[in-house]
Amino acid sequence: MKCLVLGGGGFIGSHVCDVLISAGHDVRIFEKDHVSKENVEHLISNVEWVEGDFTNPTHLKEIVKGVDIVIHSIGTTHPRTSNENPVYDISSNLISTLYLLESARDAGVRKVIFFSSGGTVYGIPQTIPIPEDHPTEPICSYGIQKLAIEKYLKLFYHLYGLDYAIMRISNPYGERQRPRALQGAAAVFLYKALMGEEIEIWGDGSVTRDYLHIRDVARAVLLLTDYTGSNKVFNIGGGHGYSLLDLVRIIEKVVNHPVKVRFTPARPFDVPVNVLDITRAREILKWRPEIGLEEGLQRTMSYLSEHS
Repeated sequence: MKCLVLGGGGFIGSHVCDVLISAGHDVRIFEKDHVSKENVEHLISNVEWVEGDFTNPTHLKEIVKGVDIVIHSIGTTHPRTSNENPVYDISSNLISTLYLLESARDAGVRKVIFFSSGGTVYGIPQTIPIPEDHPTEPICSYGIQKLAIEKYLKLFYHLYGLDYAIMRISNPYGERQRPRALQGAAAVFLYKALMGEEIEIWGDGSVTRDYLHIRDVARAVLLLTDYTGSNKVFNIGGGHGYSLLDLVRIIEKVVNHPVKVRFTPARPFDVPVNVLDITRAREILKWRPEIGLEEGLQRTMSYLSEHS
């Protein structure tokens, strides 16, 4: 199949491209102008690389031509920044995705696979682990726009037959993740530990998250390219919760020395606990995470050591 990976040069998208090419699919990568190709240097001769503006409807019409499946892993905001400018969050993500869906419909695209956010769409959980039918009450603009895109995917399927699959992923980490980014505690904390820098923890360290190695995320995408069932929403997570203090303790074991920690006031958009119920993906997709947190951090450390 011909697969279009939006954001294919990034951390998540580049690993998706790896598994798609290994499975024999043709891949077109869409990225913003002048973005680094470092993450896909090993693939660049085997992909079609296209640069443009995700907010430009004309560019979107061009990139979906001849495509069977669109993998939507591009975004312009983070949970941390989205509440600062909700109008930009909506206009650059939700509105742009609507133009994308219209273009995909007109071009005869078969399916859209969307990276939603298992960490934000549910809001403060009523049950742990969180199943897909849990109420969705996001407490940040990022989660609201992700949820709105999910609803429009369902609408386009109902109106036009454009198939879709939604991945509500937990907290992906791993090789190629930017260690100086605004999000991604696992890679950020690990890098600071390696550099001998102080780790900043918001709150008392009890905030609990579900961490998932990026290779396991990519494997789920590959399964969804062939999936044709009636369930459209899948939690994709590690299946186990770790507090920030747990994460620090595992990082200390991986780097083999103690790390410095500084506690700062809790952030209002952080839900206290988020652990996803991955039963549906296990039973229907026959998918499960294969790389545990300690092994995944070891892999990430090796990558950071080679690329620092």
